[in-house]
Amino acid sequence: MAFWGQENYPKEAFGSPMGIPLILAGTFGELRSNHFHAGIDIKTQQRQGLPIYAIEDGSVTRIKISHWGYGKVIYVAHPNGYTSVYGHLQKFSPNLEKYIKEIQYQKRSYEVEVFPDYGELKVEKGELIAYSGNTGGSSGPHLHFEIRSSISEKPTNPLLYGYEVRDATNPTLRKLYGYPISDDAVINQSGSKIQINFSKQLDGTFVADKVRAVGTIGFGFIGYDRQDMAANKNGVYSVQQLVNGKIYSDYSFEKFSFSETRYINTLIDYDHFGKYKQRIQKCFRSPGNRLSIYNTLYNDGKIVVREGLSYNVELLIKDFEGNQVKLRIPIEGKREPVIKDREEKKTDYFVIAKKPNNYDLGAAKVYFPANTFYEDFYLDLQKGRDTVKIHSNTVPAHRNFTITFDTSKYQEDERKQLFIARLDKKLRPNYTSTYKRGNVFTTRTRNLGTYTLAKDTLAPKIRTKNFKEKQWLNNYRYLSVYIADDLSGIDSYSATLNGEWILMEYEPKNQTLTYNFDDVILDKKQCELKVVVTDNVGNSNTLSTIFYRK
Repeated sequence: MAFWGQENYPKEAFGSPMGIPLILAGTFGELRSNHFHAGIDIKTQQRQGLPIYAIEDGSVTRIKISHWGYGKVIYVAHPNGYTSVYGHLQKFSPNLEKYIKEIQYQKRSYEVEVFPDYGELKVEKGELIAYSGNTGGSSGPHLHFEIRSSISEKPTNPLLYGYEVRDATNPTLRKLYGYPISDDAVINQSGSKIQINFSKQLDGTFVADKVRAVGTIGFGFIGYDRQDMAANKNGVYSVQQLVNGKIYSDYSFEKFSFSETRYINTLIDYDHFGKYKQRIQKCFRSPGNRLSIYNTLYNDGKIVVREGLSYNVELLIKDFEGNQVKLRIPIEGKREPVIKDREEKKTDYFVIAKKPNNYDLGAAKVYFPANTFYEDFYLDLQKGRDTVKIHSNTVPAHRNFTITFDTSKYQEDERKQLFIARLDKKLRPNYTSTYKRGNVFTTRTRNLGTYTLAKDTLAPKIRTKNFKEKQWLNNYRYLSVYIADDLSGIDSYSATLNGEWILMEYEPKNQTLTYNFDDVILDKKQCELKVVVTDNVGNSNTLSTIFYRK
């Protein structure tokens, strides 16, 4: 099926990455936290360990294992110029598992990243390369699957390559909002964003209540898509806005670059997201928006409504298969008394986005480089004795800014246990990476909010999980250890068995270290396991235990 702006993609080039029907838990371009989803999430029947296959002949060019992100992931480059990506894996095929574990033991690290030479690790179409899992930032078992350009590394929608996903279900439209954009704009007697009701017609389309407005306005919506066989609220594929039959804005999730993905925070109403955790997609382009997903933009999708004139706006929201929801918004150009004024809280601190900004808040200093923010705004800064409030998480930061605390009033031993923390809504401290240089503590972050110095005096907790002291483990395939830290979080861990370093896989989601007995041939009946865990301020704890195994 062809869509506007779509390129020609090879429809028969690739096989399926799995031997089961493709049912999606996530779609390409789906709105995620600070990024667009770069692939599709394929359901694995709520199980781990399903076989994953190479979709075409090629060579493994990258393998990465990390605690978060894609977890265990493989990249395979193919001769036709594309690279396939397989993420959140449980484990690799035997030959790849052997290859990567040798590197892990060489580096004495679970987290590794390697870039094999092209041709060093060849795979054939349909060859087993891994097993599905739930590693990294996954919230449940599934396969994260991508197809990228090997040259530009831009991800493209995998469904463009002919993969079949059953979908005869229209997208769902939940809410509609109107935005007064110009200073003189008013919508339904409101100078601020306002929700607009709509109703379903007999033909299946939707019609909004008549909008009375003047000035430059825009629209946004909350909606999602569902495929057949799945209840997941996935992202839509394309959005088109027409005004009196003319296309004003038109974007689709065919491809994008990773360098622009954070601009998602200009596509959504970030203030609304920060307050209510709901993502409104704007049908107009806001300041600072540099996304390349637009096929057509007229007047940045903004509608100039003049008094005495009428306008007919149509929103077409589609999924990849062309199923669509159609919404008509009638507009009457009419000036009415303003009941609700424009919401704008003025403070003593006005940020000009294109310029650097530096503030001394007593307890801490904050520095915003130029272009930290997408647009100018009034910044709410509050000074506390040991705490500083730097606005709230209702404004997105595109670049890292710097917060610096002076810790000279603390003793040297006390400073070792201090770190910079961001307080959540319940005022609980969350560790932020803290760089210490003498008395000066610094963190670099993109999250506005309340920051303070917190102290962690307790060492991490360690205990055995699936075995006990001096237990015989003859029939055990693995042993596991529970580790946790109450405040600053786990920084590092290391384990030895009979004095030799062993690979323990860390799964932060269930706070477990796991050792596979296949990794090392044991020549002793009595085995001494030693696990050392250190938190982010240097507090350390050690577990020493003995077990027996023939």
